[in-house]
Amino acid sequence: MTDPTIEACLQDSPDAPAAIVLREYLMPVEGRDGVFFPPTFAAAENQREFPGGYNINELGNGENVCLVDSVGSQANRIEPIFATGDYAALVPQLVVEAGHKKVSILEAGHRAGDAIVRCSVLWKELQNAFQSLKKGDAVPLAKIAPTSLVFGVWDSRDTQAKAPRLLAASIRAFNVAKLTRSAQYNPAVEYVEEGLLDETEDKGVLKAYSERGFRHVPASATHGGVIAKGGIRRDVTLQIAALRLLRGTTDEETRKLRAYLLGLALVAFTRPAVGFLRQGCNLVRDGERKPESNVVFPDGRREIAEITHQVALAFASKAATAFGVGESRTVLFDTKLAKDDIAGEGKKKPQRKAKAG
Repeated sequence: MTDPTIEACLQDSPDAPAAIVLREYLMPVEGRDGVFFPPTFAAAENQREFPGGYNINELGNGENVCLVDSVGSQANRIEPIFATGDYAALVPQLVVEAGHKKVSILEAGHRAGDAIVRCSVLWKELQNAFQSLKKGDAVPLAKIAPTSLVFGVWDSRDTQAKAPRLLAASIRAFNVAKLTRSAQYNPAVEYVEEGLLDETEDKGVLKAYSERGFRHVPASATHGGVIAKGGIRRDVTLQIAALRLLRGTTDEETRKLRAYLLGLALVAFTRPAVGFLRQGCNLVRDGERKPESNVVFPDGRREIAEITHQVALAFASKAATAFGVGESRTVLFDTKLAKDDIAGEGKKKPQRKAKAG
């Protein structure tokens, strides 16, 4: 028997759920007041807009919000689970051999729209699938790369076909205090004083000495992490309304397609998050604050969602069998296709008109 919440999500009616949402409260492994390191970002072209560093938005009245892990980053952490264990049977395992490296489509940054798969023998099949998606048929893409429909895809370098994310997750910290740190590198030997390197006043040579570890190098007031005074929260949204936009060519195909994609999305939704995000940022659940999961309806009603990971996996397995998981393949990266792709991009660039006279 299917979980009633899952049954409700598969209904194609104005009263069906709009989304399932989850809020998880996190903290550093060191404790709520522990120092942790958010990601740093490059400066904007106009550094007055964003000078680079931590992405902290000031809200006024001394409050702020700090991005700890973006929607894209969370998707890239979650998607590779479908290449492991019991999850691997739920989706086609597509691998591209590029030189001495094998790359799963589940690890490709742009998924089915990534250059690694676009420049392989899959290119025509994927192109046709994207064209079908633009015409309203998502089944061909679901047979090749179903997680591209779960986590979103944009074939920006070819057909321009787009599929919105069904699942979006992010981690933010609230009211953070930003810290700095300083360090001093001391070389193992005084290379110049010992006569091992030439004494010089040449700035280029001195810079090279520093970069290669032959001089004392101070580092002052660099990023030192943050303390989240207002807590850390992971928000996950499964967009059921977006799922209902995806169709096959028949009502039966549509029903099986939506059940299949919902199953994959629920597996990702209910699976515990990866806590180690980067050096200095290992997060765990805050044991004193329970996760909150709700089904949200179009009229604003909210009901508690109690779908477990085991229930989600069982439903996903059944839906995958009914839909028919696409073929798993290992294909070669095609250098000629890559060169043609690059040449094609070049031809699209506007040409400057020659000056008269």
